Amino acid sequence: MNDRPLQPSRRVALGAMAGLTAAFALGAPARAAAGTAYVMGYFTESPNGDGADYGLHLAVSADSLQWTPLNQNKPVVTPSGGTGGLRDPFVLRRQDGTFVVLATDLKGTDWSLQSQYIHVWDSADLRSFSGYRRLKLHDMATHSWAPEAYWDAARGQYGIIYSAVDSSGHNVIMVNYTSDFVTASAAQVFFDPGYDVIDGDLAVGVGGVNYLYFKKDQTLVGARSTSLNPGSFTVFSTPVAHGGTEAPILVRSQPTGTWFLWGDTYTPNGVFYAWQSADLASGTWTAVDQRLYTQPLNSKHASIQPITTTEYDNLLAKWGAPAWNRLKSYNYPARYVRHSNYVGRIDEYPFDPYTDSQWTLVPGLADTAGVSFRSVSHPTRYLRHSNYRMTLDVDDGTTTFAQDATFHRTAGLADTSWSSFRSHNNPSRYLRHANYVLRIDPISTSTDKADATFSVGS
Repeated sequence: MNDRPLQPSRRVALGAMAGLTAAFALGAPARAAAGTAYVMGYFTESPNGDGADYGLHLAVSADSLQWTPLNQNKPVVTPSGGTGGLRDPFVLRRQDGTFVVLATDLKGTDWSLQSQYIHVWDSADLRSFSGYRRLKLHDMATHSWAPEAYWDAARGQYGIIYSAVDSSGHNVIMVNYTSDFVTASAAQVFFDPGYDVIDGDLAVGVGGVNYLYFKKDQTLVGARSTSLNPGSFTVFSTPVAHGGTEAPILVRSQPTGTWFLWGDTYTPNGVFYAWQSADLASGTWTAVDQRLYTQPLNSKHASIQPITTTEYDNLLAKWGAPAWNRLKSYNYPARYVRHSNYVGRIDEYPFDPYTDSQWTLVPGLADTAGVSFRSVSHPTRYLRHSNYRMTLDVDDGTTTFAQDATFHRTAGLADTSWSSFRSHNNPSRYLRHANYVLRIDPISTSTDKADATFSVGS
């Protein structure tokens, strides 16, 4: 708020808001179905570095597609050794039900940095972390990128795979074996198709077959083997990509059995795309509609693991859901509501400052049954309409401002599982975009309805 005195009626309304805001969650996390939920581990970067944080971030999902970042999208633990930062975190549930977290020892983007070590933490429940250490994997003058672990039942040990440049002169996927993630066997080549490969991700024991997806050039490619023996995997799949794509993640939907393949793009940096398949053995994938999935803000090179509903609830209770929301466009799902030069619009993610797309959804300034959109990056300013265009303005304390900045949420006009927002003082008009600029208009056509429909999430 600014320093101008409020009208008495506004003082009462804002006094009530103080007690309501914490419970006012239009974009509350979905409830996980019994026994089915997921956790994601990741780090963050944004185009100009505003969103970079090289610690372990966590998010949860009820369906493996829509994600809620935890701890306000801040790290839950950060390395204290090595470079003091991480990339490419991997969360594994051990055979005893506890977790281990592995990560590349690299803070930033110095791809020439040599490191024979990876970061390791133990965790009973991902609510606390202990036993931090760095585990040495090899003696080569190279890196240890994107470590991932899996249980090899035939050996009775865990395998740790990662990318490194060996005597071939190009990146291969190496493997070490361990029982405790404290010491490991000597490194050996796990997969070398004869060209540069990084970012291996395994799905073990699917119909008696093991699948390994990896980055080749700018695409994601699959290999398979009936064993987990080093050197046994052969390439079989059709490559998929959306621009320069890396960091594959294979995820099986617990309720439906559908397989999803996530890829992290770096052209532009920081956007995940997803593909789906009913059968891993087919080696073919179909792009998933971006309306159906939303990655954690600024997330990079992630891993996804199934968790129980109780673990999902406990993680939310420990770390908390975001106090802010983002609004995704229905008919342009790569675009999010943001302000730019104090004008409301929808722009394609990613962009900086990324905080321009974050909103605190508070009880309506003119009617607490409605909602007002307060900017996170400019917390004295709200989205309001002026001559039917949406601008970001400082609350001047007037009744007119309060009414201009208040909206009523309705079922989405284009999709009732989404949301639309009707103007408080122009109730025949809804918030919509036109040529990517936000305004309020009467809605009649199917295009109008799509323009006026948004998802509220984080």
